[in-house]
Amino acid sequence: MTFHTTLAQPVTAETASETVGHPPAETILRVDGLRIADLVSGSTLVDGVDFELRRGETLGIVGESGSGKSISLRAVLGLLPTGLTITGGTIELFGEDTSGHRASDWNRLRGSGITAVFQDPGSYLNPSLPIGRQIVEVLRVKRGLGRRAAGNRALELLGEVRIREPEWVSRQYPHELSGGMLQRVALAIAISLEPRILIADEATTALDVTVQAEVLDLIADLVERHDLSLIVVSHDLAVVSQVADQVIVFRDGVVVDRGPTSHVLHRPTHDYTRLLVDEHERYGIGRYTEDVAHV
Repeated sequence: MTFHTTLAQPVTAETASETVGHPPAETILRVDGLRIADLVSGSTLVDGVDFELRRGETLGIVGESGSGKSISLRAVLGLLPTGLTITGGTIELFGEDTSGHRASDWNRLRGSGITAVFQDPGSYLNPSLPIGRQIVEVLRVKRGLGRRAAGNRALELLGEVRIREPEWVSRQYPHELSGGMLQRVALAIAISLEPRILIADEATTALDVTVQAEVLDLIADLVERHDLSLIVVSHDLAVVSQVADQVIVFRDGVVVDRGPTSHVLHRPTHDYTRLLVDEHERYGIGRYTEDVAHV
């Protein structure tokens, strides 16, 4: 999958199925009425959020910092920070209500069912271990591979995320690699267990424009080759416009706008979305939206 300078009318998992006369694709994630509170301050951070993800779909989640988008996705991953708790609503992952999940349940789901890459991949890697060894350990623990098989697979994964010298990189420590290389390593680890859902949470925010485009293209390629469903979380509507079939817009802990990407970009239902579009036009979002203004 490659990106072009204009964004055609998105074909979602649902519309693609309807086009050929089949029922909509399976819903593999459903969030209904999610409420998240800060136990220390007593404040509500997320209030009544609803969204769903279908198999094969890419969902974009947009909103400024502190809008509740990342906290909502951490709840989906079972990774809420200490002091935050779910006070209402449900999260269904692959048909399972996760409200009663224990650590063992999450260990079963994370990695092989749902996984994520974040803004600062270096903080999620062990600084005292070479990159290759860290991938090997994931494969040995989670997939039960022997040391040699895991080592070979680790090199294959590094090549799959377009690292040119995988053997050399496998011997490097995290501090010896650039931000773009670290994000590629994080993606290699993320796909190593063949998950069904990948969450990219501000995964390109810290990268320069050229590297950002390369990583977005890589993510799109991995999604296609591994038949992944993708959630892209960003404060940047221009980023989401390049990859998403559907978009939801967060503000102050609630969803204020939603719909197919072209509709949200050209027929936003909320003033905040209009403001986002206006602000991002000068950064190039017009390149991706100019051809769908008539939709």
